[in-house]
Amino acid sequence: MSDRKYRHRGYMDEPDREQPERTPRAPRQGGMEGGPRGRGIGIPAGATFKCARCGSEEKMAEIVLDTTCSSCASPLHSCTNCTYFDTSALFQCRKPVEVKVESKTKANDCSAFEPKTIRNLRSARTTMEAGTSSPTDARSAFDALFKK
Repeated sequence: MSDRKYRHRGYMDEPDREQPERTPRAPRQGGMEGGPRGRGIGIPAGATFKCARCGSEEKMAEIVLDTTCSSCASPLHSCTNCTYFDTSALFQCRKPVEVKVESKTKANDCSAFEPKTIRNLRSARTTMEAGTSSPTDARSAFDALFKK
């Protein structure tokens, strides 16, 4: 019997007593190895383009030099709306650029421009739920939770 009140292992364990060796765990079965885990897995998500200035969604059509945002009228062919825009990189671009672009928010004719797209789960959920009838009023949605 131990003279301690609690029987937890710790620094007061006897040094001559050997601990049993642990066997390594077997890898988990199922799922992708190294793949992401979380709530968004398996939900279809469409790629959308959002304005970097105001956040409004724009059509994924071809963005040319004079294309502007329909909400805030800022130019969309700018560094801030580009996939390769990175504030910590040289000239704030992950692609090799010969000439520094002075204003990142003004329209420019960069050949490396690629529109920054994001996964939009909200639009995917609304298209999935379009077939189901859901109450539009917040009060009726709350009341629908407690119907029998």
